[in-house]
Amino acid sequence: MSDATPSQRFRKRTFGVYIGRFEPPHAAHLAVMEEALAQVQKLIVVIGSARAARNTKNPFTAEERQQVMLDLLREAGIKASRVLFVHVRDYYYNESLWLSEVQRGVAAHTHGSSDVALIGHLKDESSYYLRSFPAWEFLPTHVVSPLSATEVRRAYFEDDLERVQAIVAPAVWRFLERFRRGPEFAELQAEYRYLQSYRAAWAGTPYPVVLVTTDAVVIRSGHVLVVRRAEHPGRGRLAMPGGFLNVKQTLLASCVREVVEETGLQTADLAAQLRAQAVFDYPDRSLRGRTVSHAFHFDLGIGQLPVLRPGSDAADALWLPLSEGLAAPELFFEDHHAIIEHFLMRG
Repeated sequence: MSDATPSQRFRKRTFGVYIGRFEPPHAAHLAVMEEALAQVQKLIVVIGSARAARNTKNPFTAEERQQVMLDLLREAGIKASRVLFVHVRDYYYNESLWLSEVQRGVAAHTHGSSDVALIGHLKDESSYYLRSFPAWEFLPTHVVSPLSATEVRRAYFEDDLERVQAIVAPAVWRFLERFRRGPEFAELQAEYRYLQSYRAAWAGTPYPVVLVTTDAVVIRSGHVLVVRRAEHPGRGRLAMPGGFLNVKQTLLASCVREVVEETGLQTADLAAQLRAQAVFDYPDRSLRGRTVSHAFHFDLGIGQLPVLRPGSDAADALWLPLSEGLAAPELFFEDHHAIIEHFLMRG
């Protein structure tokens, strides 16, 4: 990847690519898009964290963010026809899949053109992806702003509405006002307050806290065993049965115990059905803080689905058809869909 030469900077590229989460879009995002559109004929905006369950870091769907950005652009006098969109899932444990999805989405708009430039700012480690597309010319943005979507979300969930209105455009503010009146906002704000309290409880420790959990992917006759979370965080989301490691048990024993407590699953010897295990340690996988999961894959073979009796902190326990589960990452808590996907894709 190399910076554009002075002569190149005067040539208008056919396509530009701008990648972000835009949770929500703010004035700096608009400034980058305006700068990019002065250098490219059409701008492809790649919206990340698509098809994920709502949480306090990703409160808005990709469709909602796209519509807000279109409203934002129209408000700024920019023709919507000059901006195209791609929605991309998070792939915490398979960077190649993420890169492939971005490339495929962009290619659907460029139709074979190689005149593509990547717009962005190499500010910190979170900008690593700007080095991941060597086939695209890199156009560094000159927009420098202290604004961040993190600050917008903090003010939004803490009811500092004057601050929110001061740092977002009117189109974004109108969306946030509408969203605030809906049921999703109340649930997200309650989760935000829970997480603030949870983190505060660990704030006084002399060393950073690393939490350890065990989770179970239990398969039977084309179904996966899941629970519906009863409490924050992730209330109402689907999850693998599991929980924090019991300090007096091994990882496997703790996992088996959690399965029985949360689902009421009765099987002769669940541990004997163990097929695989793996550690999932993406640093930001949990909004509660650094949390490492040791996940175990159990295969109960074929036959009737055992009766379940939800208990512990599960609102429900169910056997979910694999076709439904794999097709709906937006139903799952944290990275649980990715963990289930990991084991199933490996047979």
